[in-house]
Amino acid sequence: MENSQRLKEQLGYEFRDLSLLRNALTHSSSINETHQQYYENNERLEFLGDAVLETVISEHLYRSLPREEEGRLTRLRASIVCEESLAEIGQQLGVGQALVLGRGEEQSGGRKRNSMIADGVEAIIGAIYLDGGFAQAQKTVLRLFDSVIQRAFEGKLHSDYKTALQERLQVNGDVSIQYVLDRQEGPDHDKVFYTSVVVNGVILGSGRGRSKKEAEQNAAREAMKDMR
Repeated sequence: MENSQRLKEQLGYEFRDLSLLRNALTHSSSINETHQQYYENNERLEFLGDAVLETVISEHLYRSLPREEEGRLTRLRASIVCEESLAEIGQQLGVGQALVLGRGEEQSGGRKRNSMIADGVEAIIGAIYLDGGFAQAQKTVLRLFDSVIQRAFEGKLHSDYKTALQERLQVNGDVSIQYVLDRQEGPDHDKVFYTSVVVNGVILGSGRGRSKKEAEQNAAREAMKDMR
């Protein structure tokens, strides 16, 4: 409860329906162990929050950079709306400490896992959107992401290897780029994903990660290394 209250203060948003915030902080591992209803975890809110976040950042970039071409806007958005940025903001908010986890997820260090913290941030954005509407969600997102956006403008954010690889490969025309999930290992609360990036039927790189997104980025990074 204390961690949840601290999170609300950091968010700077007062929920009218606190059940939305509770759901946003409830991981599916907790639901599975307590036999609650599926809709009480944060996966559906994460799905919604991801769309709201992309819309807010896309509009902000469009209005802030009126002379930039579509390709640059896409690259900037990808660097802002990514797991690393979301996890950074989630750590600042204390999302990891406020999450409601099952015993297995708790014991495996889920509170510190970037993918889980990032998912929690997206779920919170979805909850704010449902509770207060788009304007409130937009206001909150732009305030939370202000530093990340500024660093993206200055070229000081982490690399988006998937976008960089796509640009490198398509310089002479379209090519087929696919990210294939080779396998996943471990229990639900501690999975590791293994992914390959396949270009025109040829594997250029492979990577692993605690989330599919992280595995894909690592696969693209390996492909870039081999190309250099």
